[in-house]
Amino acid sequence: MESIHNLKQRFRNAGIVEKLIYINVGVFILVFLASIFKFLTNSNILVKWLALPASFSEFVYKPWTIFTYGFLHTDFIHILMNLIALYYIGYLFKQYFTAKQLLNFYLFGTFFGGVIFLLSYNFIPSFVPQKNFSILLGASAGISAIFIGIATYIPNYQIKIPLIGFVKLWHLAAFWVLFDLIRIPTSGNAGGLLAHLGGALFGFLYVQNASNKELDLFKPFQNLFSKKEKKLKTVYKSNNPSPKKGPYKHKSYDQQKVDSILDKIGKSGYDALTKEEKEFLFKQGKQ
Repeated sequence: MESIHNLKQRFRNAGIVEKLIYINVGVFILVFLASIFKFLTNSNILVKWLALPASFSEFVYKPWTIFTYGFLHTDFIHILMNLIALYYIGYLFKQYFTAKQLLNFYLFGTFFGGVIFLLSYNFIPSFVPQKNFSILLGASAGISAIFIGIATYIPNYQIKIPLIGFVKLWHLAAFWVLFDLIRIPTSGNAGGLLAHLGGALFGFLYVQNASNKELDLFKPFQNLFSKKEKKLKTVYKSNNPSPKKGPYKHKSYDQQKVDSILDKIGKSGYDALTKEEKEFLFKQGKQ
């Protein structure tokens, strides 16, 4: 009982990235335990009720699966690769956005990916015959939304890769998307790859269109997770940054300093910041 209490405490005190990882791992363990008793029912009940079915007629009886599939994994390598990506991409994302915004990107990326999956298996002729046998699971669509979102926001941010050197974030994002695109014709998981692209599309469109405003399309859903934060915490680049209009009219000193630091990151990368600038940006991110 004490170990369970400790786990609860660790979960409560964890950040949003760790919480998403804990939930994914927890579901994976439950699926594994359920698989031990699979021989009794000849099916894994958790997979059956959490995975997103390709068939609309089956989906209408399990509408929650448009979100739950994003926390479901049945293969160890699959969950390992996804959670490693979530860990590193999530922490980079959190340097510029809030925990609630990361949750929104994960959930709506999952939702978008699920919609693309359903549409592809019900309206693309070559996919339709497979719809009664196909399901979608995995966190990839949500992670794609987070990655493409942050890459769209700071495209010139540089990451040092062993044996390669510094690579701009938008180059990695482009490879991420192209790698899925070129595999669609030959992969046996074309629907899953399209779901990844659906999540990536959400991340891109959110950042591109959320400049000083929220996407009205998602307002009802966002309010489920955030009652106070309705705008992106930092000011996005705008096509009309006139000091006479909108929220740019009365910028605080802190906001001006944040903008200056973000401009510096866009030009030279995060590593070009001084220790004081990094600490200031970190403190602003916790507000």
